[in-house]
Amino acid sequence: MQTTPQAVLARLSKEWQHIRNGLTVEKILNQAIAVQQIPAPTFAETKRADYIQEQFQSLGLHDVWRDGLGNVYGWLEPNGRNRTTIILSAHLDTVFPMQTDLTTRQEKTRVYGPGLGDNSLGVAGLLLIAEIFLREKRTWRHSICFVANTREEGLGNLDGIRALLDYIPPPQIIGAIVIEGIALGRVYNGGIAVRRLKISSHAEGGHSWLHFGRPSAIHGLVQLCADITQLEVPYTPRTTFNIGVIEGGHSVNSIASEAVCLLDLRSTELATLEKLEERVRDLIERHSQDGLTFEVSIAGNRPSGHLRSDHPLVQLALGAQAEIGIAAGLESGSTDANMLLAHDVPAVVVGITQGGNAHRQDEFIETRLLKDGLWQLVLLLAAASETL
Repeated sequence: MQTTPQAVLARLSKEWQHIRNGLTVEKILNQAIAVQQIPAPTFAETKRADYIQEQFQSLGLHDVWRDGLGNVYGWLEPNGRNRTTIILSAHLDTVFPMQTDLTTRQEKTRVYGPGLGDNSLGVAGLLLIAEIFLREKRTWRHSICFVANTREEGLGNLDGIRALLDYIPPPQIIGAIVIEGIALGRVYNGGIAVRRLKISSHAEGGHSWLHFGRPSAIHGLVQLCADITQLEVPYTPRTTFNIGVIEGGHSVNSIASEAVCLLDLRSTELATLEKLEERVRDLIERHSQDGLTFEVSIAGNRPSGHLRSDHPLVQLALGAQAEIGIAAGLESGSTDANMLLAHDVPAVVVGITQGGNAHRQDEFIETRLLKDGLWQLVLLLAAASETL
């Protein structure tokens, strides 16, 4: 019997055609919006986790459990932890504060809403695929664990997926599929190295008129930040930096005694990232002076990793999208897969549809691709669970 990825996917596509026929845009969209309407900023995902846990239990997943970081787990069969495992995961958290207006609106084939694509749609896909696999009652070569994890965004530092690796030891995980709602058309098989620095400045402070000339924590920090923005970084290996937050001071007529910024450093090559961090630390040393000091701490550290392009899981991911007429490309990014790849767990990141304006209030998803996008994810999970 043929066992190439293309042959397996083609066979499953025929065998499970009834599933594809049963998918509706309305059901997918309704579930995505139901998830999106529950606020879930990083570190405050509890209400959304409550919803997912209830859904997992009502669907009939086995051994549904929530760990100390709020990750929700559900197994396709009882005692799944005793077998080799395929992970299907989607992160619960969003970048938006608790008070964000989550109203959605539709314009033709686009639906707009904060966090709808990243990653409410991914979480919705997790629920819908669990429902499909439970209904089919089929025995797979590996156990399947559905995971809605916390702390993917920002300063969450991938702590949710780190906790997953404590629950399920990496040698037991045969493969992992990470869902990012609007990543359709790409297969992420590489995780870029990310280092996040918290840089604090300290000075004596004082009155803006009486003590004019004293070092200011804000002046010192913004001068440092200005020099950081002038750093040249290579295009290959691709390397970037971003000062995302600056805070400090307490009144307009006070010389600031404290200020802080958050600096994001990224590179596809760890050695290049480390050199960039050294350059930043050298600048900090040069800006330190009498009456002005700096402190640096690691606010986030995402490891890098890579899964070779000819790995069966990568080929299945590419093939599943080819089944719906999409010639997907391979990419590297910063996702939960970073942590999995760094622990030698074969992992890919795929999406359900396309969209845009991620991390903005006017984030949107394309509805015309929802049905095919969910279908290719069903094919990928089935093929991986059968062949890896």
